[in-house]
Amino acid sequence: MTVYSARAERQVIALLHHYENLGRASASRAREVALADAERRIERNPTAGLTAPRPYPQLARYGLAWIKSGRYWIAYNTSQPPVIAGVFFETANIPQRM
Repeated sequence: MTVYSARAERQVIALLHHYENLGRASASRAREVALADAERRIERNPTAGLTAPRPYPQLARYGLAWIKSGRYWIAYNTSQPPVIAGVFFETANIPQRM
């Protein structure tokens, strides 16, 4: 089972509220699918992540692993169990939000 940090949980909830406020049920569903896919991939092989999102190589300094799932970059640590530390929409300014 993949665990979410408190910060990542807040990010996921904020995304849900954002999509609900815009009436974007399909975007909300796509978020759920992307997160479920990310969880499966992380659990299957936590060491397969990138050292940073491709657009932001400078984020490697945080020591997290990153995967792209749907339209989201997911940051996680590879502890047991893995902990998702951040969920970012692909066009977000991720360095500003770290």
